[in-house]
Amino acid sequence: MSGLEVLTQIVFPVVIGAGILLCLLRMLGGPTTVDRAVAVDTTTTVTVALLVLLGFVFQRYVYLDVALVYAVLTFIGAVAIARYLEGGL
Repeated sequence: MSGLEVLTQIVFPVVIGAGILLCLLRMLGGPTTVDRAVAVDTTTTVTVALLVLLGFVFQRYVYLDVALVYAVLTFIGAVAIARYLEGGL
């Protein structure tokens, strides 16, 4: 197993999984609603990174398309949540 294979198949998923776990802990234990909203947005960003990594490892570029659509939709959702929390319509 080469160094790149170890990196993409073992190290990156562990780091991404730890990032998702930390974001979920912040989402559940965040003291304010804004902290929870930022944790959800960060979780989706890390998930997009995971999808891109899966596309690279499996050489299936449909994962990149899914990651792009998911990123755009979560951006729109984050803007909507931010406007709601700010008090706008």
